[in-house]
Amino acid sequence: MDLAPVVLFVYNRLHHLQQTLEALKANKLAEDSELIIFSDGPKKDEPSLAVQQVRNYIRGVEGFKKVSIIERDTNLGLAKSIITGVTEVIEKHGKVIVLEDDMVSSRNFLEFMNRALIFYQDDKKIFSISGYARPIKIPKDYPHQVYLGYRGSSWGWGTWLDRWKAIDWEVKDLAHFKKDRQAQELFNLGGDDLSDMLINSLENKKDVWSIIHTYAQFKTGAFTLYPTVSKIENIGCDGSGVNCGVSMKWNVCLDQGETFTKLTKDLVVDEKINVRIRALFARDLRTRMGGLLWCVLRKLSEAPP
Repeated sequence: MDLAPVVLFVYNRLHHLQQTLEALKANKLAEDSELIIFSDGPKKDEPSLAVQQVRNYIRGVEGFKKVSIIERDTNLGLAKSIITGVTEVIEKHGKVIVLEDDMVSSRNFLEFMNRALIFYQDDKKIFSISGYARPIKIPKDYPHQVYLGYRGSSWGWGTWLDRWKAIDWEVKDLAHFKKDRQAQELFNLGGDDLSDMLINSLENKKDVWSIIHTYAQFKTGAFTLYPTVSKIENIGCDGSGVNCGVSMKWNVCLDQGETFTKLTKDLVVDEKINVRIRALFARDLRTRMGGLLWCVLRKLSEAPP
């Protein structure tokens, strides 16, 4: 199998990173995969000790076919780190699997990602592959093990060079998009917050990249492919991350299976699934409360007797 390189972005969270790498090393394809680690430099107003502890740790990482480390002299910030790092790697290899330092993976994460990147390489309606599946209940009559989503995901994902090159990071058509209510409504099929997030992030010059990635996906009429059972758990929603506060809303049951997720051609968006995803991002209070109640009931049903 032609394996994609795994790119890992790290900063100053040693404890999270250790869990991320231990889980990644336990993957079936870890020993055959190249791992490329980008270590961002410390901010001017922050002590560099935590960054140095992370760098000391990654210099001893083993368990992969090859480990390369790129240590930035200055702090690029999350968005610039990911955009420049992914661009550098994907231009050389043609495809990439991307993780941040708070993503714990299942044992079949790399297998799922690599097989999906090969299987859907020529399917232009697939813009990226997500290892993370949001905490929704999949309808009982849904026949597949993967589904399409209007919304992208930055939590354990992969893509190809041609899709990555299609992204306009400056979003040159923002002024036109702000006036186009129909385009905003269509973009919001992935969640009521998407249009506002795109506009506010760019106008306020926030350090974001994933919303631009999702917008590029929308502009090309493409989708993100998700597994029905998550291969990624985000352990960074504890207040330690850049764009994730303290929340249990996104907790998932990590895939414990050893078998490969079956891939399917000619998928279309399942609206039953999409309605449940949209509820997670709804602005309407009643829809939010309904989603919250469903999350509570789901947790209770998963609790041991």
